Amino acid sequence: MSEPDTPDAAAPSRPLIIVATVLGLGLVAAVVVIGLTTRDDAPGDADAPSGPLPLPAVAAPKSGAPACDTLAAALPDTLESAGEELPRRELAEPAPEGAAAWGGVNPVVLRCGVPKPGELTATSKLRQVNGVRWLPITTQGSTTWYAVDRKAYIALTVPNDAGTGPLQEISNIIDDDLTAVPPRP
Repeated sequence: MSEPDTPDAAAPSRPLIIVATVLGLGLVAAVVVIGLTTRDDAPGDADAPSGPLPLPAVAAPKSGAPACDTLAAALPDTLESAGEELPRRELAEPAPEGAAAWGGVNPVVLRCGVPKPGELTATSKLRQVNGVRWLPITTQGSTTWYAVDRKAYIALTVPNDAGTGPLQEISNIIDDDLTAVPPRP
């Protein structure tokens, strides 16, 4: 003999299920609306600058050299990086002499007048890009390229996801505006 079906006392009531479903769907809709209204589809906005970029001071004993002044005057307002235009960043005070930066959270940073890189030896593998001889030093997340064939050493730090655009553009400027000299290992 079977027992008659009795309502389970632990099961939620039908009105409670309906209210919970409506609240859940309302929450999902609110998240979608907030996401759509605060999202900006412009490239690179996730890395948009939020003010002057603080750059730590590094040794740059020749940052006031004529070569660095010439380079600073020729630097562009934007650099192309992986198909995006990176705007030149204002540097927070005290801004290091001979420095410039472009982009957002992980900027491309140029420093002119830095000391000769210790990794530069007679057997270093140099790369020539648009007329400039560079020594690449790769670290986690970026590569610092040292122009080693000008009167002042120039360091260009490029995030790994930036592509080759910044290096090519800066190489063109250096080759056009600064006289080449033999590398000095």
